[in-house]
Amino acid sequence: MEDGTRNNRLDHIRKYFKSLRSTSPLSSEGKLMIPGQTTSGSFVESKMKIFLGVGTAIVILIVISQSAVVVEAGHRGVVLYLGAVEDRILPEGFSFIIPFVEHVVQMDVRTLKYQAPSTSSSQDLQLVSTEVALNYHLDPTIVNDLYQTLGIDYSERIIAPTIQESVKASTAKFAAEELITKREEAKATIGEVIRATLIQRGIISEQVFITDFQFSPDFVTSVEAKVVASQEVLREQNILEKVRIQALSREAEAVGIGKAKIAEAIGEAEAIETITEKLKENPDYLRWQAINTWNGELPLATGSAFPFIDISLLNPDRVNSTDRN
Repeated sequence: MEDGTRNNRLDHIRKYFKSLRSTSPLSSEGKLMIPGQTTSGSFVESKMKIFLGVGTAIVILIVISQSAVVVEAGHRGVVLYLGAVEDRILPEGFSFIIPFVEHVVQMDVRTLKYQAPSTSSSQDLQLVSTEVALNYHLDPTIVNDLYQTLGIDYSERIIAPTIQESVKASTAKFAAEELITKREEAKATIGEVIRATLIQRGIISEQVFITDFQFSPDFVTSVEAKVVASQEVLREQNILEKVRIQALSREAEAVGIGKAKIAEAIGEAEAIETITEKLKENPDYLRWQAINTWNGELPLATGSAFPFIDISLLNPDRVNSTDRN
């Protein structure tokens, strides 16, 4: 009896677990059953294929985006392979690189401007301040070397100290006043020093602009006083030159007058000699001249003096003889 009761109990337990098993979401093979799913699992496989395709497309897009690079206009691309600078330089436009391994740094090769103040001393130890502006561009063929040695902030590392040293070395060759009177020469000297230094690092200097040199107030005052004194000296020299020219003019005028009087005296003397000679040859010359200049009126005379014209000269025979003479 006890064995029969035990067997009945076991049968009830088996039936209970069998009923639970029939109502479980697991299939007869132990697989998870989803409503609407067939026993072959085609639904799960289709979903997995969709997820795999989307993931593959995303990976492909990421790879393409990492392998394509666009270099902007006026730039060159420096290629880094795992951080190391490569020998090749990418031109403007679209290029391909190895994704996730290579990286591109774009370097501007257009004309750039760098401006910096500078303070130095002249040859006569005068403090000089100026503002230097430099127009430059990078050599497109060696921008990778420039990036490797100086980096992207090359302007602060090489251009700024080069300008400072060039201004100091160049202004030391000129006196303070020469920096004013020979400004173009000083500017050319500074520009040549800057150009020769930067070209060695792949930086090409185009043009150097220098504002007016600024000096200490004491020096400016002394220069102004010197200029005023020079102007005074020049004014006095002009006055002296004017006086000298006036004296020379009066001297020349006096010499001219003297020579004119001498010439006049010589002429008068020669005329007198000629008249004397003529009188010696013909004593009646004076009478003939008096007759020619007489106006026909007899002069009025008082006393016992006679008129200076000899009436006897009016004799026709005498007049004819005088005319012939």
